[in-house]
Amino acid sequence: MQLQTQIPLKKQPHHQIDYNSKLLLLGSCFSENIGDKLAYFKFQSVVNPFGILFHPKAIEKLITDAINQKTYSEEDIFSHNELWHSFDAHSSLSSSDKNELIENLNSAINSTFQQLKEASHIVITLGTAWVYRFIETDSFVANCHKITQKKFLKEILSVDEISESLESIIALIKSVNNKASIILTVSPVRHLKDGFIENQQSKAHLLSAIHTIVEPRKNSHYFPSYEIMMDELRDYRFYTEDMIHPNQTAVNYIWGKFQFSWISENANTTMNSVDTIQKGLAHRPFNPNTEQHQQFLKNLQQKKETLQKAFPFIQF
Repeated sequence: MQLQTQIPLKKQPHHQIDYNSKLLLLGSCFSENIGDKLAYFKFQSVVNPFGILFHPKAIEKLITDAINQKTYSEEDIFSHNELWHSFDAHSSLSSSDKNELIENLNSAINSTFQQLKEASHIVITLGTAWVYRFIETDSFVANCHKITQKKFLKEILSVDEISESLESIIALIKSVNNKASIILTVSPVRHLKDGFIENQQSKAHLLSAIHTIVEPRKNSHYFPSYEIMMDELRDYRFYTEDMIHPNQTAVNYIWGKFQFSWISENANTTMNSVDTIQKGLAHRPFNPNTEQHQQFLKNLQQKKETLQKAFPFIQF
């Protein structure tokens, strides 16, 4: 008996992800969730150097600034509620020390540029088509940092505007790295603060725009994380208590689908070894001084050393 409808997925025939791959993940929550999984399994990955970016214009600006090797200065930041912020970055980068913020922004820009040049795979997750334009500068912001809303104009990007932004993003990436596989997806997290109907309109714009520009023959692809959550996991038991964000069961399920589609079967043995070590490191014994536990630690260390000989970049 089949108790759910399933999104048909195929194994990617080319450019699969393995432990030699280098990944850059940008955008909304799916990038963070999959990034956490990639980090757990010790793939070479970098997630959101500027923090979570919700809309395509913010991602486009980051990539543009990174390729142009922008240097941040005091003119690019501002103080609000005892912290220094940048309209280009998530509040996770904000700091009480303005020099620290500037240093972190410049470090993140440099990191993004290096990753763009070296990445074998770039995963871009779009969260919303709703954007905020700062009236004073007439420019879109990545984050409002809880500044009063009257200083912004809220508007929704059209399908054409999103398509143009995505085309620009892909062209910029190809200008410094024409071999990277670009994987586009839409976050299944609903932005209900915009309104239920407004959220659906937003997701529809994102989906329509992505499907106008995705072309596997040109190494740009779509992964249906939104559809998997909305259709295969259409039950509130797959959400956290806020009834908006996918819970860990849902994240694990979508990760499994991503793994099937994109991760090379050759990587499975290494992933299993990493998982065994991670679980061993997380183990908390009742009696740590026993001979049995000391032997367990010795065996765990041997497993780590064996793995690190094959993949020196893996650190626990």
